[in-house]
Amino acid sequence: MIDAKAEIVGNVWKIVVREGDQVGPGDPLIVLETMKMEIPVHAPAHGHVSRILVAEGQIVQEGDPVVEIDDTLGA
Repeated sequence: MIDAKAEIVGNVWKIVVREGDQVGPGDPLIVLETMKMEIPVHAPAHGHVSRILVAEGQIVQEGDPVVEIDDTLGA
């Protein structure tokens, strides 16, 4: 399992993926809003979204895991 992590403090504005979705490196997973800017959090590796760890409207801190990716299933 690999965690995609927030790179900044922000509000979870939009969740782009669903559990079970297949993703690849660089695919957007969620969008954070901070200081009126939208900052996407991207998938770090190929795999399937196994868990979404945040909810829209939630505040996250830098380094918080936001999406868990199962990279053992292959792409």
